[in-house]
Amino acid sequence: MAKRAKIWIGVAIAFIVIAVAVLLIGPRVYAQWANSNTAPAPTLSATGEVTDEMASYTGTITVTDGSTAGYQVDEVLQGQDVTVRGSTDQVTGTLDIESGTLESAEITVDMASVETDSSNRDSYFRDTALETDTYPTATFVLTTPVELEAGMTTATLSGDITVHGVTQAVTFDAQVAMDDDQVEIVGSIPITFEDFGVTAPDLGFVSVEDTGSIEVDLFLAERD
Repeated sequence: MAKRAKIWIGVAIAFIVIAVAVLLIGPRVYAQWANSNTAPAPTLSATGEVTDEMASYTGTITVTDGSTAGYQVDEVLQGQDVTVRGSTDQVTGTLDIESGTLESAEITVDMASVETDSSNRDSYFRDTALETDTYPTATFVLTTPVELEAGMTTATLSGDITVHGVTQAVTFDAQVAMDDDQVEIVGSIPITFEDFGVTAPDLGFVSVEDTGSIEVDLFLAERD
């Protein structure tokens, strides 16, 4: 009996050691795996600079196929940081240019269609955090004209961004490039959830940082 008791004690200790290892190492392994599979931040695919023609252009260019927008946040899983990105191609908008000056712009994103790698996470952000039934879209409206200069690769954009029915003024730097007659704009807008009436999720074992960013990769061209 004593020998059998020692065996069971040994098994119990081994089980406890394994359980503790899973609790301590599991989140780290998951975080490493998740971060290695996180979609990369948007980057320019166009390689040309703003042309002389665009620097004197007058007209309207429209968001076209290939454009995406979404968000980036950091989750904390039992002390391990995990970067999460969600995106959608349901993006519309126009930029009005007068003699090479970007006079106005409005971009609209269908927030209900933003997806990450987790349907459960998407449901929470869509239904609870962003309440997309009530606030289905996010918008950016330019408030300060921007002069388009030949050869430029970055532009500082100032405007009003509306998320969750709340509007805040923002300023951010965007990358600008051209291929043929198509303009590409890539930018990241830092946000604090609380500023937009959104409570960052905290489920105990996993929480979300209260800051993140809205990311855009826009392709624009004249409408046929």
